[in-house]
Amino acid sequence: MYDYIIVGAGFFGSIFAYEANKRGKKVLVLEKRNHIGGNAYTKKIENIHVHYYGAHIFHTKDEEIWKYINQFTKLNHYINSPIARYKNEVYNLPFNMNTFSKLFNVFTPKEALEAVEKERSIYKDIEPQNLEEQALKLVGKTIYEKLIKGYTEKQWGTKATNLPAFIIKRLPLRFTYDNNYFNDPYQGIPENGYTEIFEKLLKGIEVRLNTDFLANKEMYLKQTNKVIYTGTIDQYYDYIFGKLQYRSLRFDHQLLNMENFQGNAVINYTEYEIPYTRIIEHKHFYFQIEGKTVITYEYPKTYVDGDDPYYSVNNNENMKVYEKYKEHAKNDNKVIFGGRLGSYKYYNMDQVIKEALNLATKELK
Repeated sequence: MYDYIIVGAGFFGSIFAYEANKRGKKVLVLEKRNHIGGNAYTKKIENIHVHYYGAHIFHTKDEEIWKYINQFTKLNHYINSPIARYKNEVYNLPFNMNTFSKLFNVFTPKEALEAVEKERSIYKDIEPQNLEEQALKLVGKTIYEKLIKGYTEKQWGTKATNLPAFIIKRLPLRFTYDNNYFNDPYQGIPENGYTEIFEKLLKGIEVRLNTDFLANKEMYLKQTNKVIYTGTIDQYYDYIFGKLQYRSLRFDHQLLNMENFQGNAVINYTEYEIPYTRIIEHKHFYFQIEGKTVITYEYPKTYVDGDDPYYSVNNNENMKVYEKYKEHAKNDNKVIFGGRLGSYKYYNMDQVIKEALNLATKELK
């Protein structure tokens, strides 16, 4: 018998496993993929730590979470400063003075604010009924059409007019020449990649890779007091209330015989006609120049059974279905759901870590 069987070796599952093991609990970690680390997994290719499932930049306002993660790795001083490319134009992200100066030919915060106000004032009296109207009201036509519309429609696989307004409650406008995407005081990327963190978290713990918990669910339930489940909650309950919607991604990794492909870690492609949303050049996360380079094209795609689910589609219809599963789970004393998929919610890495630690404090008394 195990005290806990933990399904999923990403941040949530691995941290709970570490904390449980530290307290003397007998735990088993089951992972469907052939590696630990979940979506934060990094694979070393040509001495470059490749973010195999998309860019992962660690950032947090929480000093305790920062200290916690630094137990397992040394983080570098990488600051996220993505670039947006629209046709043959290049802009800095987030929307800041560098962006406004190129879009509106302005140079001071006062001029930039006036230019934005002039564009969005046209829409000030509308009550947004969809994402497009919401964005136009927040930032105006130029920013929306060049930097939001195409990217968003690719990401969600539908027209912006079909998406609910609440997806973008706000769009931060920064009237400084500062390309730091996050305001968080603690930022960086593990110098030796993310996989090292998970190797340390799971050291001394029984881990089974290439193992599908649901394929032998009843057998595993008999072997444990409790399951910590980080997969999709609807699949766990065999879709009794219907299927929840997700968006998936496809990654095309390419090793190139050149030192520097694009000069930045992340470049977003915001026009709809280009099928990928961004290109990642991984060596720039680590300030490397010499040697070959690895780039990744990131393609959003419609989720179908068998795909990896990356993003929950949190519209009103799906949330009603999720609430049914959530209520059902309250009466199930054998399982606890956590992480992005188990909670049907988007989390940053620091939020997942905090959620796992909170559960450990509550559960492992």
